[in-house]
Amino acid sequence: MLRAAALFLYGEATEDMKYGEIIRVREGSLAEELGLVPGDRILEVNGQGLRDIIDLSFALADEEIELLVEHAGGERELLAFDKDYDEELGAEFQSAVFDGIRGCGNHCWFCFVDQVPPQMRDSLYVKDDDYRLSFLYGNFITMTNMGEADFRRIAQYHLSPLFVSVHTMNMELRAAMLGTPRGGGLLEQLDRLAAAGVEYHAQVVLCPGINDGKELERTIRLLRARRPWARSLAIVPVGLTRFREGCHPLSMFDAAGAKEVIRQVSRWQREERQKSGEGFVYLGDEFYLLAGVPLPEAEEYDGFPQLDNGVGLLRNFLEDWERSRASAPMTQPEKPLRLDIVCGTAAAPVFGELLAAVRTEGLRLRLLPVENRFFGDSVNVSGLLTGQDILQALRAQGEPRDGVLFPASALRSGEDVFLDDMKLADMERALGVPAVPVLSGAELYNVLAHWGERRPRRTREALYTWQGNAAYTKLGEGAG
Repeated sequence: MLRAAALFLYGEATEDMKYGEIIRVREGSLAEELGLVPGDRILEVNGQGLRDIIDLSFALADEEIELLVEHAGGERELLAFDKDYDEELGAEFQSAVFDGIRGCGNHCWFCFVDQVPPQMRDSLYVKDDDYRLSFLYGNFITMTNMGEADFRRIAQYHLSPLFVSVHTMNMELRAAMLGTPRGGGLLEQLDRLAAAGVEYHAQVVLCPGINDGKELERTIRLLRARRPWARSLAIVPVGLTRFREGCHPLSMFDAAGAKEVIRQVSRWQREERQKSGEGFVYLGDEFYLLAGVPLPEAEEYDGFPQLDNGVGLLRNFLEDWERSRASAPMTQPEKPLRLDIVCGTAAAPVFGELLAAVRTEGLRLRLLPVENRFFGDSVNVSGLLTGQDILQALRAQGEPRDGVLFPASALRSGEDVFLDDMKLADMERALGVPAVPVLSGAELYNVLAHWGERRPRRTREALYTWQGNAAYTKLGEGAG
């Protein structure tokens, strides 16, 4: 299997990143047997140069291998060996792409990177639009920077499915929204993907008065006609920070506008479900929260095809919680326990109902919806909370606590560092109590049920942050 041929880690891009560099070798693996160590770089396999983990994966499918390695000191070594066809290398790399992440040259009206204040860490200003990361991680791409060779490679390796930022099927409007005339070439590009047998998930970042209403009707209708290559369509609302100087003027949805979008999309879902048995088009959670409308039931998400795009994330969280609750009732703590549960303001009503159902004597849970003062109160998702905002909100409570639980999505992917570079250890020192990140409903339930027994081991990375062309971008492997 392509994705199992080697382990990889997609971290945040930096100027001094050494692409193709091994950062970790799994104990007992083929890589360890070959003497590979962190700092080594794999340059070629059987004489083939490597652009990314995709090239490496296919090249390592051979059973007779010659591996050209560059060690940290600059010396090179050719390692020749035999391996089983499906034997994994067992090395993790600093990046999944060895020749540099392909950047985005668009000037999207809603680009989040353009709404980040100056003098923050460099990685927050990186715009990726790389079809390889789309295949490997589910990152959304516009395809405006892709050429003939890219489409040939997608067809050759059958890189399917991809995740495509559509935004509108009006090509003149799309070119304007993306800030490049190349944005108007989408229809031909989608035709090429279909001709190569490549499926794709699509997304629309919905902007009031621009690509909603009749434009959204056309987008849904034309994408639905491209099934089965178009596997699903996610519609997420535009998000705006307070740092929009020089950006295209945009507005956000209010409750009435969100209700209208729900009504419009529900009609398409009913029609498509009668036709194919699936809804095809799905709304981001924010629409339901903003409108005050109950979240759809789990079965209405048809397996959550766009979970990593914030579509069904809360419903999946609640289902995860309920499964854990049904399998292991929460026990009474040995001594009274006071825990604060941090979340963004958007999800507070859902979390409030969930925690109110906990009836365990001696366990006091206090929900703390944190206002995003850094990016502005219109940014209300949990994954964009900064360490300073969380810490200030906790300090303002003034009441004693035994611990804090907060969404792991607020941390940098795979690290205990918040978006504003505050370390988790620094927050714990400032509070004087443990601060525990939780990623899923099951993790939240299990931490509450077994507080003090052990600190949960983070086996999965935080997956969600805002990025250039999407409301959410997937940063690492794992379930949501």
